[in-house]
Amino acid sequence: MSSETPQLEPIVPSYHVHVLQPEQLAELRQATLEILEEVGIHCPSPKAQQIYADHGAVVDAEAQWVRLPPDVVLEAMGHAPRYYTMAARLPAYDLHLDGTATYCATDGCGVETVDLETGRRRTSEKDDVAKMARVADYLSSVGFYWPIVSAQDHPAIAPLHELDASFNNTVKHVQTETVMDDRMAHYAVEMAQVVAGDSHTLRNRPPLSSLICTIAPLAQDKGGMEAALVLAEAGLPVGFMSMANTGSTAPATLAGTIAVADAEIVAAMVLIQMAYPGAPTYHSLMPGIMHPRTGGYLGTAWEGELLYAVGVELAHMWGVPTLAGIFGTDARVPGWQQAAESGSCLLLMALCGADTGSGMGLLEGCTVLHPEAILLDTDIYHRVRLDVAGFDTSPAALALDVIKKVGPRGHFLRERHTRTHLRRRQYSDLTGQPAPEGGYRDPIEVARERVRWILDNHHPEPLEPAQRAEFGRILQAAEHELG
Repeated sequence: MSSETPQLEPIVPSYHVHVLQPEQLAELRQATLEILEEVGIHCPSPKAQQIYADHGAVVDAEAQWVRLPPDVVLEAMGHAPRYYTMAARLPAYDLHLDGTATYCATDGCGVETVDLETGRRRTSEKDDVAKMARVADYLSSVGFYWPIVSAQDHPAIAPLHELDASFNNTVKHVQTETVMDDRMAHYAVEMAQVVAGDSHTLRNRPPLSSLICTIAPLAQDKGGMEAALVLAEAGLPVGFMSMANTGSTAPATLAGTIAVADAEIVAAMVLIQMAYPGAPTYHSLMPGIMHPRTGGYLGTAWEGELLYAVGVELAHMWGVPTLAGIFGTDARVPGWQQAAESGSCLLLMALCGADTGSGMGLLEGCTVLHPEAILLDTDIYHRVRLDVAGFDTSPAALALDVIKKVGPRGHFLRERHTRTHLRRRQYSDLTGQPAPEGGYRDPIEVARERVRWILDNHHPEPLEPAQRAEFGRILQAAEHELG
């Protein structure tokens, strides 16, 4: 087969829903502003403290607390762009975040892999990142690639090895969630510039973006925030995610959880806009709900999807794109729970207008890679994509002329209209697959077979030899400094 990457098929809803009423959005916005002004956030970075102080925040350097008056928050957020492009190595795969489509990504950064060949659970490696990048590159459902697991065979600079494996195995946009200190961030910017070609192109067509997690409740990670400033200075999109947990690191009410989590995210976005007005940023609300018997973090509890949908609407209220939680199921194995949680969540996020979403391919709360899971999630993706695309009632679709011609007790199979339009119907390549011995095959086994087929047949356009050599130099320098 050709090594060409298939075209992207984003989800483009023809209709939308709203979870919150305008007055509810206003109440949540006011809650965030009140928390930031009266409670504040813990900020252990002197560099970030200075930026906050220079732009009107109240900073207690000794206690490492920052309080943000409402006018300071609103002025800073007024600079954040609502729309921008997350570029790919090849322009055909650029993601134009213009409010019309939802693009999905793999999940990351898992720590274990269920080996495709042996079925045994093991620690993840760089080769897993590379192989899954190739699979993601082939799938029209995957708009951009998160390094899906950790390169634990390169512990000192694993995030950079994950970028190396990603850029060498997909032409799509790459988003890192593990570059969490400023020194590592400088090397990541170097790698992104090698892909882009120069600093000007890097700023205008960034092939790399970053996600930084806040610390619940109401705290920032020093290394993460300083990494975010390095990446934003170079023009790379930087987003912030809160994973506040209802009942433990957040109040035991959904609205209280959202208020705490949103305050964490907004405080971080404000810092970026203070330092680099107009820098591309995004909002990612992915809280969990504590299980009252185990204390466990449930990302897909019954009410969990509602939290993610509210996050989409809050992001747009603040005037920025969103990364929504979609496929990050709590299921332990591929199957019914994975499908039930992923399908309903994706449908709701798409109808709420999520710009991007992550979660494809990992189970057990985004920690374990089952390679076939990304194919199962892809099947769900395309079901939702078709469900929200709208309904065709054109004359050709109504087919009245054919209906009149065939008449009562006739048959449509002989008609040219049938041959033409039947070819346009879209079907799952996992379900309804006949078995040689009769009956139908298990879709999970078909998914495993499809993963093997992609790895055997799909070879994305590689980086140029000079780019690969430069990556090697960067990794060597990083290993020398950080290892």
